[in-house]
Amino acid sequence: QVQLVESGGGLVQPGGSLRLSCAASGSIFRIHVMGWYRQAAGKQRELVGVMSIGGIPNYADSVTGRFTISSDNAKNTVYLQMNSLSPEDTAVYYCNAVVTDYSATRKYYWGQGTQVTVSS
Repeated sequence: QVQLVESGGGLVQPGGSLRLSCAASGSIFRIHVMGWYRQAAGKQRELVGVMSIGGIPNYADSVTGRFTISSDNAKNTVYLQMNSLSPEDTAVYYCNAVVTDYSATRKYYWGQGTQVTVSS
């Protein structure tokens, strides 16, 4: 089994910044993709950005130029640096990973989510 644990959410003023972290642990043979999604109240979950490990991140248009995904492969951790935040970015942010475990099973995993609230 694989677990994803997010951290770093909270309350921030418009124009501010936050950095989210997502650490993967458990029966990990290989991580193929890690990324971030978000779900605002009353809306569907949407892609924020994803990155193939060792590749270049792809972002949703709404966050391009403001959000940056990076990773520390040695720690099986992905980060989401969020700058120039606006109230429209308020949502629960979820980490997602595609992982092959030691039984050679490839699965999608989700974190528990972390709340980001942008408000003055």
